[in-house]
Amino acid sequence: MSELIAATFDDAEQGPAALKSIRALEHDQGISLEDTAVIVKDADGKVKVHNEASTGTETGAVVGGILGGALFLFFPIVGIVAGAVAGGLIGRAAKPGIDGKFVKEVSEDLPAGGSALFVLTKSSDPGMLIAALRQYHGRIRQTSLDEDAEKALEASLK
Repeated sequence: MSELIAATFDDAEQGPAALKSIRALEHDQGISLEDTAVIVKDADGKVKVHNEASTGTETGAVVGGILGGALFLFFPIVGIVAGAVAGGLIGRAAKPGIDGKFVKEVSEDLPAGGSALFVLTKSSDPGMLIAALRQYHGRIRQTSLDEDAEKALEASLK
């Protein structure tokens, strides 16, 4: 089951740094991430969103590339178009990613100089995410964790 964590920070560096800590755990501890996004709002209020490819996008790109390459051998123009269409459809069908509307809503609410982190995991131990975020000071915006894990996460971000 996927778990969503969305946290906001008053500091522009904390969101990207928190993602870096979680990425380190992904490789060392086997946390499996479906999608991530970091928002940074500079002092002038300009928003930058760094949204990494979700699993659905990656799957669509791979399948579309294989299909397009195979068809390209026989029908060059059709192969390119069919590969792109198939990749888009597969990516959309498998789209488990973070909701873009929610990301936009959070970015509008961020104070100037703030940041936000969105993490969508698949079957990960919430305790590891809590430990990775413990060194950062922020607020939980939304989570799909159970009540105990959510309280532990909130306490760790204080």
